[in-house]
Amino acid sequence: MFDIDCRQCPRLAEFLDQVKQQYPNYHARPVAPFGDEKARVLIVGLAPGMHGANASGRPFTGDFAGILLYETLYKYGFSNQPESTAADDNLRLINCRITNAVKCLPPQNKPVGSEINSCNKYLSCEINDLHDNSVVVVLGSIAHNAVVKALSLKQSDYKFGHNNLHQLPRGLQLLDSYHCSRYNTQTRRLTEAMFHQVFERARSLIDGV
Repeated sequence: MFDIDCRQCPRLAEFLDQVKQQYPNYHARPVAPFGDEKARVLIVGLAPGMHGANASGRPFTGDFAGILLYETLYKYGFSNQPESTAADDNLRLINCRITNAVKCLPPQNKPVGSEINSCNKYLSCEINDLHDNSVVVVLGSIAHNAVVKALSLKQSDYKFGHNNLHQLPRGLQLLDSYHCSRYNTQTRRLTEAMFHQVFERARSLIDGV
């Protein structure tokens, strides 16, 4: 279902054209999900970062947010190495897959509602492809809301909160985390310990502990 040539959002398509002119070596296109095709943990971020996924073509690769994320994935057995530096660095995810609510880099890292909605069909397909009893880990409230929408559920029934766990149809579980952005970590809204708690919980959920 993912379409690397998608240009359905005029603002995003135009912005990516401008970015490609400024940075000819950047990916500057929709960024595909990355990881294990049969994963039981799906991580949903917000959107590609300018000098991260938008540059490398792989989610959370090359930007600040990816440092804590990939260190944590390695710590809890979801990857074969603790760093993600480039799309060809031999990183492999284990029983884990990473995607974004919006597949294209938005201006100022802020997608508008229509762009989130337009991209939601891709997220819906990704969630539908999960095995029953899988865990969806969302990084931030926008990703949380996008997952709820992708499943055609009522937003009022699923309140975002760090390390909150929500039961979804098909035995799926939605696990919330604050986003591992530079702002959140530097202001201590999200600490390393808090982030680790989320992935320790995800590990326990899929291991049946």
